[in-house]
Amino acid sequence: MLRWVIFIGVFLVMDFYAFQAFKTVTKNNWLQIIYWLITFLVIGNFIYSYYGFDRSDGFSHGHAYAFGFFIALLVPKMILLGVMFAEDVFRVPQAIYRYFTEGSVAKGNYFASRRQFISKIALGIAAIPLASIIYGIYKGKYNYKVLKYTLSFEDLPEAFDSYKLTQISDIHSGSFDNMDKVKYAVDLINEQQSDVILFTGDIVNNKVEELVPYKEVFNKLKAKDGLYSVLGNHDYGDYVNWESEDAKHQNLEDLKSLQKEIGFNLLLNESKFIEKNGERIALVGVENWGAGGFKKAGDLKKAAQNIEANDFKILMSHDPSHWEKEVIQDDYHYHLTLSGHTHGMQFGIEIPGWFKWSPVKWRYKYWAGIYKEMGQYINVNRGFGYLAFPGRVGIWPEITVIELKKGIVNS
Repeated sequence: MLRWVIFIGVFLVMDFYAFQAFKTVTKNNWLQIIYWLITFLVIGNFIYSYYGFDRSDGFSHGHAYAFGFFIALLVPKMILLGVMFAEDVFRVPQAIYRYFTEGSVAKGNYFASRRQFISKIALGIAAIPLASIIYGIYKGKYNYKVLKYTLSFEDLPEAFDSYKLTQISDIHSGSFDNMDKVKYAVDLINEQQSDVILFTGDIVNNKVEELVPYKEVFNKLKAKDGLYSVLGNHDYGDYVNWESEDAKHQNLEDLKSLQKEIGFNLLLNESKFIEKNGERIALVGVENWGAGGFKKAGDLKKAAQNIEANDFKILMSHDPSHWEKEVIQDDYHYHLTLSGHTHGMQFGIEIPGWFKWSPVKWRYKYWAGIYKEMGQYINVNRGFGYLAFPGRVGIWPEITVIELKKGIVNS
């Protein structure tokens, strides 16, 4: 209860400043009433959704939209708070000065009136994230982008020169609310005509039942050399309450079986070889290994026990912190690691080929795209689906296509 009292108190302080800007610009009482009505409805729905959240059922679409609209309200008001508070940095000293220099002459009106043009600027700035978040909820989460990379390796087997792989990650099937959009994305994956499709974990939010309606959709994924997958942290069912450990274990086993029915070869701390014209590359898949409190079921040594040091190796590991903490320092040289997990926080700013930024960079050193360390590459996929916040703003759902080339290593 104390937490909610603090929460409401902070929001009221924020709303005091936000409303100052709003009422300075418009004197229409009905618009002001609508302002407060929307505010109370969104906050009330968010609080109701939180208290009605049954952890045994998982995170529903209703919870997601309650959270999404709360964010759509919160971010613009934070901007209004910042602008209006900045104005008060000048108004308060001015009021103090008038109090001591003018006294009763000022007749108590020590504070200068809020300037309308400042309020208009504040509202204009706040409208940008509001519009972006609304767009992200209704359109951005299905704004699929195909990102293509070419990576060169001196020791790539000749037979695999120009070999293409498609990576997808973080499907989070329990969050989807538009079957047709998912079908479109699956068709888009198939259109790339890659040699192999690799999925790097989190196919559900929590439960196998989330994937069942999409079984026939993902079953249409096709690649000449097959489909391979690994588990992500959400696939283990750790974020909901189960009636028993047996039920949780059965959910995981059912999830593994369903992935196989779809056509994925699930790699559980193991490796497979893809062979072509008498040459081979090793495909290594580990279970989830994540720093910062996430499950550490991944066992790189076990996964690589059947491959040789000089094999060309592609590692599938859901969490990029694994690459940072264990993989790049390993005795084996993992030429390319494929990860996901971060979602790019589903929020940020990207100008392709020039600039990218997201708050998630403060949590993960490697959070989106291609990175190179010690002669080894990692691609961190921004995710196919979405989680919690039902949208994407600036960081769009991703289908990655990587072409392997034999030649001089990229600088």
